[in-house]
Amino acid sequence: MSFLSELKHRANALQGLELGAQRDLMAGTEACQQACRMAVAYLQDLCAQLNVIQPPAAGSYSLDGKVPFPALAQRNFRCDARRKMLRNAEVFDYIGVGWDLLPATGRVATHRVTVNFPPDLERVTNRLSVGQIPHERKDLRHPDSNKLLAYEFDYQTASRAFITLTPDHDGGRIAFRVTNVGGFGVLNTIYPAAQVTQSLLDELAKKLVGQPSRFG
Repeated sequence: MSFLSELKHRANALQGLELGAQRDLMAGTEACQQACRMAVAYLQDLCAQLNVIQPPAAGSYSLDGKVPFPALAQRNFRCDARRKMLRNAEVFDYIGVGWDLLPATGRVATHRVTVNFPPDLERVTNRLSVGQIPHERKDLRHPDSNKLLAYEFDYQTASRAFITLTPDHDGGRIAFRVTNVGGFGVLNTIYPAAQVTQSLLDELAKKLVGQPSRFG
């Protein structure tokens, strides 16, 4: 084989690899797009039904793990989808669902929690942030020495919950981020786009309303 023929052989092999990679990218992108189109339709319909039902929030909500929030209802569900450009084509950037966690009585109250240990402070501040809970923080100090004794938080008994679907078009996967469902916290999980079906979203919906669920 001449040296030129050897170079042609190497070039053809590289072109074959590039074409295979491009086909994989296209397949992953299309799988994500199909999953997202189905998910948007499902989640929009789910929001419409839950806005009528206004289901109670399952699980236990507490900032410090001791004093619970009052019984909460899930209200004002909204679904939104954003798009972006990828390889000269418009694709889904993410799909988001958000809703309010409000006292079932309809009356938002102001409660207080006091913490004086770093782990408790971190737990409370994280949950206030994750829950987007309106609050005010005060430092409690000794009247004579001015030594810091504790932190006091006055917070409103209202919060927010979210579900975000973010497609990885190159990898053909969908990342789910479920926030404040069943309590304050975040669940992150990833599914291949081909597995993001109505059956999977049914499991997500069950989790949202507190029924036994295999999601995540």
